[in-house]
Amino acid sequence: MEKEEIAGRLRDIKGQLRLYMNGTVSKSMREKGLLYKVNFGVEIPRIKEIAATYEKDHDLAQALWKEEIRECKILAGLLQPVESFWPEIADIWVEQIYTPEIAELTCMNLFQHLPYAPAKSLQWIAGEQLYVQICGFLTIARLLGKRGDMAPRVANEFLDQAVASFLSGPYLLQRAVTTALRCFMQQSEEHAFAVCRRVDGMEASGVEAERLLYGWVREEVSLG
Repeated sequence: MEKEEIAGRLRDIKGQLRLYMNGTVSKSMREKGLLYKVNFGVEIPRIKEIAATYEKDHDLAQALWKEEIRECKILAGLLQPVESFWPEIADIWVEQIYTPEIAELTCMNLFQHLPYAPAKSLQWIAGEQLYVQICGFLTIARLLGKRGDMAPRVANEFLDQAVASFLSGPYLLQRAVTTALRCFMQQSEEHAFAVCRRVDGMEASGVEAERLLYGWVREEVSLG
């Protein structure tokens, strides 16, 4: 796509977003800690309607991602073709995510569909940046939700990192970890038992995070 055509489509998209601006939603998101440089407050169903009027296009999606606008980031994940989204581009995108909403939506709309998602998500959960790890765990959760199983070696690697991340990470990371662990445990009784073994002995731990993880696993097992 030519630069002039990309610029024209960007102008059209921004014009549509301005038409559907919702200051109340934007304010509510700020109050909940979802901070963006620019946030029109457009609701997700409306963003999907806008996306549906465009064909998936690599150049347009890349241009949208570069915009520091909430709605443009979401649209980028919806309009990016999988076949031209190389692993190195995925690493660039994931390092530029800084809100839970964009992490969740990009994992759902794009990352989970990548042919290299299983390997890349394991790489991400071992990363150092918070949202890189979050995207890794959320992508694994999506993959497991599609009934994708794990080889024993991969499962052990995942569990090692999941426990370590929960015990050392902030709440947002803990939430992503438990999302992935829940999907893992739902795969089979063997998986659920493997998680139980990992938290064995943590009930009376002097470390609060260990007690929290133990309590969460116990509750999941009882609900299951």
